[in-house]
Amino acid sequence: MPHPATSRLQNFENNEEPTAVLLTERRGHVFLITLNRPQARNAINGELGAAMGRALDELTGDPELRVGVITGNGKAFCAGQDLRALAAGEPMIPTGHPEWGFGGFAQHQVDKPLIAAVNGPAVGGGLELALFCDLILATEDAIFGLPEVTRGLFAAAGGLQRSAQQLPEKIAKRLALTGQPMTAGEAARFGLVNDVVPCGQLLDAALELAGVIAANAPLSVTASKRLIQLTVQQGSLEPAPWELNEKEMRIIFSSEDAREGALAFAEKREPVWKGR
Repeated sequence: MPHPATSRLQNFENNEEPTAVLLTERRGHVFLITLNRPQARNAINGELGAAMGRALDELTGDPELRVGVITGNGKAFCAGQDLRALAAGEPMIPTGHPEWGFGGFAQHQVDKPLIAAVNGPAVGGGLELALFCDLILATEDAIFGLPEVTRGLFAAAGGLQRSAQQLPEKIAKRLALTGQPMTAGEAARFGLVNDVVPCGQLLDAALELAGVIAANAPLSVTASKRLIQLTVQQGSLEPAPWELNEKEMRIIFSSEDAREGALAFAEKREPVWKGR
């Protein structure tokens, strides 16, 4: 059953409302994004990619939204690129937005935390979408794979780079070179998945985790994400991560939220964040 949505990203034809390929819902400061092509195992076609790009822009641009949760409707998280759509000539990079990359997400700059709630197979572009997120929760029956080499392709939407960053080298190579998937348990053992949860508890667990993050000072959270990402990308603490560290300190430590955090602690109350 699809999750209820307060915003639907879709096209309209003949004055009829087609099934939305992507559903979004605001839950306080949390933005729930649900891939909604269950009949195609949530494979990414041109329409879904464009909708994903717009949803990520909405998350980034709205100061009231602090965390995104991405999941899939049905029995799969995402089966990757829709090969039928590819054969039909549909653009896999949204028209007018080359900066978003494949599926509207691969090169999209999102400074707010993203949680992947992987409810089933995440393969090809589906695993690349999960790797794009900052945290991953998965059901016990989820699987993760990069089968592109079995189709004469390779994982060109960040799968090779991000798996190399997030997995031991030989495990990343095994995924990429064999095309064989790993289980959720294996993925957790290698640190790719944060938590494996029973199927019926996945969304609740992801939203609970998102709520914990959203309760923190938003400027501090986004600065922390940027610093971790840059350090991982550089592969070293010198020099760029320290330069960014100094820049972020000047901004964050002098912010209203920093003063509010100290004041709330002294007054023994919950802080009220303003994001400035």
